Amino acid sequence: MVDYYIQEGLQQYGLDLTKEQMVVLKKVNDQDGLNQNELAFLTYRDKSSLARLLAKMEKKGYLYRQQNEEDKRINEVFLTALGREIFQECKVVIKDILHTMENNLCEAEIQETIRVLKQVQQNFNAQKAIIEEKI
Repeated sequence: MVDYYIQEGLQQYGLDLTKEQMVVLKKVNDQDGLNQNELAFLTYRDKSSLARLLAKMEKKGYLYRQQNEEDKRINEVFLTALGREIFQECKVVIKDILHTMENNLCEAEIQETIRVLKQVQQNFNAQKAIIEEKI
């Protein structure tokens, strides 16, 4: 449900961006020069799907990839000026969505919701770790 409203919000603001691309912009904005493997891990994507996503974002001019000087097998990902601008515009969309989500909730309800969602995320992470150990 939240994914739908994020995508809808991005479109309403005229941003040529998907939710997945927005997540990549945020991660690279937080740490410019991340290598693709780290970015795949941070965004819960496999390497090939991330490579396709990055290629689309490069065509839009939001980011660029550059080979690591010491290890040519590693691609580092950097935001362009346009990518930084688009990311700043995304923040407005997210603030609007958060305002809608928090409407008519008291602070205690908001904090309890955050606590429960964090626990659910921890449960998924633990399950993922168990599955990866078996592989």
